[in-house]
Amino acid sequence: MALPTVTSSTFAGKDAGFYISAALKEANSLNFLTSMENVKYKAVIQKMESGSEMADGTCDFTTAGTLVLTEAVITPKELQVNLEICSQNLLDSWESLQMRAGAGAPAPASFDDYLISHLAGRISQGVENAIWAGNDATGGSFTGLTTATVGRLVTDATVVDVANVGGAATAFSAANIIENLQNATAAIPTNVYTKEDLYIYMSPKTYRLYISAISTLGYVNAYSMNGDYDAVFEGIKIAVCNGFENDKLVCMEKSNGFFGTDLLSDSTNIQLLDMSGITGSQNIRLIARFTGGTQVGIGADVVLVS
Repeated sequence: MALPTVTSSTFAGKDAGFYISAALKEANSLNFLTSMENVKYKAVIQKMESGSEMADGTCDFTTAGTLVLTEAVITPKELQVNLEICSQNLLDSWESLQMRAGAGAPAPASFDDYLISHLAGRISQGVENAIWAGNDATGGSFTGLTTATVGRLVTDATVVDVANVGGAATAFSAANIIENLQNATAAIPTNVYTKEDLYIYMSPKTYRLYISAISTLGYVNAYSMNGDYDAVFEGIKIAVCNGFENDKLVCMEKSNGFFGTDLLSDSTNIQLLDMSGITGSQNIRLIARFTGGTQVGIGADVVLVS
């Protein structure tokens, strides 16, 4: 059977941003963070904190309370994905998608779209992991929020640090996860505790331990849970993030955790190169360039258990 046709294409700036945006949205942590999608080089994150401004009414203007403006800078790092794939190796899986289209699963409009979706999967996986455990010093990554030693929440001295029940580096278990969660929520600042966008961030493994623990206690039947179950602990929503590190917890508002990128820059691009007319091979090169970075607004409003 003849191989599908690949059109060598380049998407740049806004056109590439559409594909990169779709790829990034597959990183589920971004559902629980504030995304800044037009950061050219760096951006200043400003958050205001105020005290009690209300006072008894008088005829005079009398200042009361304080207004503190906090600034943090987010500087997305330039990243790239370079892949070379033999088109023959992808043909079978692409054809199976085409055949499944009639069963309700829409097939890619073209082999080009299928290749871009493959590239998007690689981008989303890398970004998801880097958001929490990445390091600028590592090639192809950016500094994450909880990365050991260098993470944004680790190096911010104002973040509320809570010790792991069993001591540093002790693995979470069904026996200690409830106590770790209770210690974390007890440390949440009063001004944050009732915020609508407050989450407890954890890994899928930690979440399974939590479900096991509350099932043992009789609070939920883990064998009959369905999609209607709301993941909460003591009334606080739980964000299960695929790239989150095991044996750690973060309590933070969605509006206080940031991911920055630039979807409009000309340096943001996606390319598909059919090498058959260049080297005579059946290889296809997939190239993507984009930016990414993380930051926290007010460290004092965040709790970290590690």
